[in-house]
Amino acid sequence: MLDLQRGGELARRSRPGDTTAFDDVMAVGAGGSGKHGDPSVIPAGNFTLSIMFVNPGQGNAAHTHEVEECFFVLQGFLDVFVEDETGRRVTTRLGPWECISCPAGVIHGYQNDSLEPVYFQVMLGRGKPDTMGYADEELYRRRADHLKVGAA
Repeated sequence: MLDLQRGGELARRSRPGDTTAFDDVMAVGAGGSGKHGDPSVIPAGNFTLSIMFVNPGQGNAAHTHEVEECFFVLQGFLDVFVEDETGRRVTTRLGPWECISCPAGVIHGYQNDSLEPVYFQVMLGRGKPDTMGYADEELYRRRADHLKVGAA
């Protein structure tokens, strides 16, 4: 049975200009968070879809997934980077309605270096992907800490 109310509420909270928007509104599946039993999201079949809200100066650490990840900018500007095997980083700025696909196993990440918040969609190519892996050894060691009982 489809839960249209829950899906509509998630979509409403992710609209640009909505002051209740979260940093990560997981709409379909848990993405790379590893929180696959989260009852507040629409269960994922073969992919995940999240709406992200990132303030200026914020971003995420260099990381990888075992599946392809796509970023699609809805509003604002997002600087996305990928790294090759030698550690050479290439960055590109995406604007509204632009996207990038990061292949499985490739180190990548993003940063909002603009003066305005950015809203974008993130898709992962598996319904229950593994928790993301980090290039930084300390972050990698702690990558599942948020899944422990009592974690926020």
